[in-house]
Amino acid sequence: MTDWFAKHAALIERAAQANAERGAWSPFVESPSAKHHPPGAHAAGRAAFEALLGRPFEIDVPGPVGRVGGEVSPLTGEALGVDYARGDAAAIMDAARRAGAAWADVAPAQRVGLCAELLTRWAGDVFANAYATMHTTGQGFLTAFAGSGANSLDRGLEALAMAHVAMAQVPATADFRRAFGRGPEAHLQKRYRLRPVGVAVVFACGTYPAWNAYPAILANLACGNPVVVKPHPATILPVAMAVRTGRELLREAGFDANLLTLAVDTREDPVGEALLRHPAAAIVDFTGGQAFGAHLERAFAHLQVYTETAGCNAVVLESADDLDAVLRAVAHGLCLFSAQMCTSPQNLWVPAEGVRTPEGVVPFEQVVARLVAAVDAWVAEPAVAAGLCGALHDPRTQDAIRALADGAYPVLRPSAPYAHPDFPNARTATPLILQLEADDRALAQREHFGPMAFVIRAPDRDAALAGATADARDHGAIASYAYTTDDAFLDRTLDAFAAAGASVGVNLVRHLPINFTAAFSDFHVTGLNPAGTACLTDLAFVARRFRVVQSKVEGA
Repeated sequence: MTDWFAKHAALIERAAQANAERGAWSPFVESPSAKHHPPGAHAAGRAAFEALLGRPFEIDVPGPVGRVGGEVSPLTGEALGVDYARGDAAAIMDAARRAGAAWADVAPAQRVGLCAELLTRWAGDVFANAYATMHTTGQGFLTAFAGSGANSLDRGLEALAMAHVAMAQVPATADFRRAFGRGPEAHLQKRYRLRPVGVAVVFACGTYPAWNAYPAILANLACGNPVVVKPHPATILPVAMAVRTGRELLREAGFDANLLTLAVDTREDPVGEALLRHPAAAIVDFTGGQAFGAHLERAFAHLQVYTETAGCNAVVLESADDLDAVLRAVAHGLCLFSAQMCTSPQNLWVPAEGVRTPEGVVPFEQVVARLVAAVDAWVAEPAVAAGLCGALHDPRTQDAIRALADGAYPVLRPSAPYAHPDFPNARTATPLILQLEADDRALAQREHFGPMAFVIRAPDRDAALAGATADARDHGAIASYAYTTDDAFLDRTLDAFAAAGASVGVNLVRHLPINFTAAFSDFHVTGLNPAGTACLTDLAFVARRFRVVQSKVEGA
């Protein structure tokens, strides 16, 4: 049998070191430039993606009960023409449980090594994955290649290395000797076995399917738990590709492929809760909307529930040395992937008097005008807009934009489609910006998934900070932002967001995009506010996915 851990030991140990140091490191390539990849890799990946279109996707599932599909590219407006075998929920869970019996007895290091091999094989499919992600999520190619490629692989390796460290802290055996009073010395041979907790169900996100799925899949498998992956009904293909690669590797290594299974469904006939009601279910990893995530946290509280849902991410704009640079950075965040990211800024808090700069206080109205101009500048050129904004994943987002624009609040910047230069039928929209008052902001106290933002006028800077942090604490925030040149206000800002259990980035201008989250360095989600219970990646993300069972035998 291949010694999978020995094959990947250097990578795993280096990743564990990166987790401990929290600096900048990645073994994967973010750029699709030909100079970083083997000759023909890009063309081969694109051809591999295109070969999947218009035909059944070949992947076997336990208890097949038909086929489902229906994915439509947000960029072309055309159906992918791919369908997938749908398995019966009980049959899938039963098969996963059976597969897990032998997997539980595999040495933890070998499980970790096999997961590292899977990660490297996913990395080898990065171009095909980028195209599959593009045409199911609406991401631009560069975003799909980097964010759903290298950055997601980083997150997967980060979680895998954390799982390795957590399990390695438990020795396999111990020699216990102790004298009790005047009697003979007690001698015990102790053995510690790491045991999985059960089948894990992983709900993959519709807009960033790999970002949370990779860490959850690898953490669960490494800790001995079989995994059932349920993709979003509109974003199946990239997830199915990853699962198929995993099943092929498991078979090659001599294991039951049902350790990693695909469970597809439709919006009209969902399968997720049926999977979780099965007695084998022990873990659920969910990424998606806050309402369903909160439902899972309540309804399946007897399981281990790891969620990353949503929040109302705020920007507190108190003062700036270069206001236009700040607004350009914030505008970039409003446009990036049409704000269909859990770290996208949404609520821009501005004091009523305006923003302090070295040239004096810039009045509120001028701040708004310059923000609008900054957004306009980013989307003025269709080619730039295409690479930055991509397309809308869900057609219902267009309805949400129209409903907000037709509401009772002043529209500071209307949303409009932009003409995608490569895909004339792309579903596009530039950011809509509304104005709210601090004491009338209920609309902004939930996530609006898509290019929708609010400028909230606060009585003063302290009210802005208080409002932003209260909303993070009570309604959730995954990423918050602040701009200030006042050291005392900076200290209060850091303390206030920490007290709210919300991460914050301050004075991010050259750090573009402002909402970039670096694996091995940034802890993504805190678990301390309603935006989610799980953090990528801390020890808590992995440590409860296995348990320690001991035996002790009296020695000679």
